[in-house]
Amino acid sequence: MRTRPWTMLLAMMAGWMNRQQQDMIDYLKEENKILREKLGPKRIFLNNDQRKRLAILGKSLGRKLLSEVSTAFSPDTILRWHGALVARKYDSSKSAKFGRPQISEELRNLVIKIAKANRDWGYIRIQGQLKYLGYKVSTATIGNILKKEGLEPQPSRTRKTTWKEFIRSHWESLAAIDFFTTEIYTIKGLRRYMVLVVIDYSTRKVEIAGIVEQACGDWMKQMAKNLTDPMCGFLKHKKYLVHDRDRLYTKAFMDMLHAAGVETIKSMPLAPNFSPFIERFVRSIKSECLERMLIFGEAHLKYCIEQYVQHYHQERPHQGLGNEIISPQRQGTGQIECQERLGGLLKFYRKAA
Repeated sequence: MRTRPWTMLLAMMAGWMNRQQQDMIDYLKEENKILREKLGPKRIFLNNDQRKRLAILGKSLGRKLLSEVSTAFSPDTILRWHGALVARKYDSSKSAKFGRPQISEELRNLVIKIAKANRDWGYIRIQGQLKYLGYKVSTATIGNILKKEGLEPQPSRTRKTTWKEFIRSHWESLAAIDFFTTEIYTIKGLRRYMVLVVIDYSTRKVEIAGIVEQACGDWMKQMAKNLTDPMCGFLKHKKYLVHDRDRLYTKAFMDMLHAAGVETIKSMPLAPNFSPFIERFVRSIKSECLERMLIFGEAHLKYCIEQYVQHYHQERPHQGLGNEIISPQRQGTGQIECQERLGGLLKFYRKAA
């Protein structure tokens, strides 16, 4: 039987291609072997994508051919990866859903936020508001969220007024009073003086009600009379006065305030932060002025405190007021100049006239 020339040519080309493929395989096997020797006994770690690619190609080769080609991984390892790939593809356990779906953390925080901001809202009212916003949630779920957060149902939440809510609703009518002490040098030696200060919550304005070596009941009655004076008293437009549990706030002092329409609010026991605004003023006047000076005599003390109070009102910005000055003075249009009080202890800058 005669063989046609083109058939022989095809056979020769196929043999040449097979030989080329075998040479490529031999080269890659030797290259992998050398790389393996360089790595030594170190284990090679692959990510899921790399395992997947090797598993797909290894499965098509079969175990016998794979054992001849693969030098970095055993055939069993590659085939095991392929089996895991197949099992993961047809695994439906993760897609199975049982019971009611969990609410998102965003919705949970929104429920808590609405409940805290509106203490007189019940579960149904909150549910209606959420429905308007596009959230579908049951009243039972709302109740469970609030219980886990420690929030009581609507009737209980309504009966209790928080201190923050009280301050916000009575902001314009609130003031606070407190004592602080400072040491001065006198003819009799080092003496401790008491300073009575009052602060307006809404404006942060302060008034030094009195300075005395030792306060007493009669002196406190006079302070109450001065503070509630209908013409120029610091508390003439105030309804509430916050104070601590000092015994100097006597019954006579309280009665005079009540007669002028000012209700007193006594701090809770062991509550040092009950009146933070006046505590902040005391810390400021001490750290910025009194603790940095040697004060000689009562007149010198009054002068230093008077200078600081003017600086506090007219020249010092306050973070609690958005870094604004309480009563800023008019400025000129000239160059910026530095002005001083108490020998440069208190400085401020303004434009010259």
